[in-house]
Amino acid sequence: MEPRVREILSWYGSDNPGTLTNLARLLNQGRLGGSGRLVILPVDQGVEHGPARSFVPNPPAFDPRYHFELALEAGLNAYAAPLGFLEAGARDYAGDLPLILKLNNRENLASDADPLQAVTGSVEAALRLGCAAIGYTVYPGSAPRVQMYEKLQALAEEAKRHGLVVVVWSYPRGSDLSKEGETALDVSAYAAQIAAQLGAHIIKVKPPDDFVEQDEARAAYEKAGTPTSTLAERVAHVVQSAFDGRRVTIFSGGPAKGTAEVLEEIRGIRDGGGFGSIMGRNAFQRERGEALELLDRVVGIYQGRR
Repeated sequence: MEPRVREILSWYGSDNPGTLTNLARLLNQGRLGGSGRLVILPVDQGVEHGPARSFVPNPPAFDPRYHFELALEAGLNAYAAPLGFLEAGARDYAGDLPLILKLNNRENLASDADPLQAVTGSVEAALRLGCAAIGYTVYPGSAPRVQMYEKLQALAEEAKRHGLVVVVWSYPRGSDLSKEGETALDVSAYAAQIAAQLGAHIIKVKPPDDFVEQDEARAAYEKAGTPTSTLAERVAHVVQSAFDGRRVTIFSGGPAKGTAEVLEEIRGIRDGGGFGSIMGRNAFQRERGEALELLDRVVGIYQGRR
């Protein structure tokens, strides 16, 4: 095992050998295996945004098998999806790459100022499908956040007992947050801290913008002289907020955007000490050849080649 992977595993001293083995599976898979970096393909957008918005731009992506094959051909660390997509391909691709079962989702047919996701999978299903991990979304700042935290705690305990890794999507949202506040530096750092405190092994947050939502946080940053002007500086602070970098923190790709913008963002994440990216729409909404070229360049940046 590479020293970097062994070092990361040492941060999770309370976990059983099964969980550490599955975490090692994620870290040792694909072209970034052994580096301590991760690039994961998440495809939960069919539920979250609807099939038209998600798959019409690249119709082959309607087929669940397409995403298994894309992750494999690109040499990614893992593939994350809701129950239905994983059930549609887990047997055909058994053992080919680590899977993450996304245990909660919400549809986009109603507007919720304070969103709550429905539990749509189980730890038992993750074990049945041979997954290495479960995934779960929380919305810090949403009115029903306490319900989300309590449900996550129970699912995380069950997952760890059965040797699974816990990946937490921590996305601030709610009627008391401004739109800018959802990706504000202080709020993103807070979201990472919350996920770490709730027992996440891997934390997924959005890249933080150069904006501060809370007056108290702004005063603290100004007093300490915390640098925030570049994405790398902001990513470094979010990683620091996840137990001084002792919890694996990766960053979402967000809405589809141009290649140059994607790669600039990836460089900022890398330079700030982020552990990698979880990139969905910016990959699977492109034509396959274009997606593979983009993912090759993303992996190359994390390898330090670009």
